[in-house]
Amino acid sequence: MDWSRIMVPLSGGDGDADVAAQAAVVARAFDAELALVHAPADVADLMPWIGDGFMGGVQASAVDSIREAAASGKASAEATAAALAYAKTTFVSLASPVLGALAMEGRLSDLVVFDTGAARGKGPLSEAFQQIVADEQRPTLVVRGPIIVGGLVAVAWDGGKEASRAARTALPLLQKADEVVVVAACGASSRKFDPARLEAFLAARGVKARVQKIDEKGEAGPLIQGAAKSLGANLLVAGAFGHTRLQEYIFGGTTRTLLNSESPSLFLSH
Repeated sequence: MDWSRIMVPLSGGDGDADVAAQAAVVARAFDAELALVHAPADVADLMPWIGDGFMGGVQASAVDSIREAAASGKASAEATAAALAYAKTTFVSLASPVLGALAMEGRLSDLVVFDTGAARGKGPLSEAFQQIVADEQRPTLVVRGPIIVGGLVAVAWDGGKEASRAARTALPLLQKADEVVVVAACGASSRKFDPARLEAFLAARGVKARVQKIDEKGEAGPLIQGAAKSLGANLLVAGAFGHTRLQEYIFGGTTRTLLNSESPSLFLSH
């Protein structure tokens, strides 16, 4: 199992260069295409607000501003792509409908990479992050600092379908890891599960892992995050949105806790 296309949505802003550079580290490890995709603000998003309450001049000015920002962002994103010293870098700037076009780019990619701001609901790519992870259910890497392909990877495990999908889709990274630890917050889950089953699953696919059980009761998110940090993990693999997104928004939940944490980098799959 390998990855051939890694996609990075770009806003055309200051944060593009760092996330693109970190994604390039992953792409090089797999000799994969690095697809940099500029996702500008969409003029179509303004249309529902245009009606009798808008004066013609105000309407035209708003549309022109969005178009100018998109052109400026495209130039900045192109410069980011040109600055990367990676031969398999490709670049495209999306046209309206932007989110629909971004969804298609995600469907044709093995991995999508975002910075931590978008994952926390901040900045112009926050809606794109929600769409890619929750709606499109694409494997997603949230970059927090320098990416290491290798090192110690922690895998959050509760026996659920989201955790299962995350572990399976992260296999290319797990197979390159120096050490893999299955972190099971058994005391925080009402589900009965045996983390040794995942250990055996990974072993059959060339990944030697060990299990670390957490019997302490409480919220799973902080327990898993604390274990990953104490292990010195450079990556945490976890399932996303085990509850509905509305429940996650209102009540928090493990996904929200992990998204709002500081480190390590996070691999998510829903």
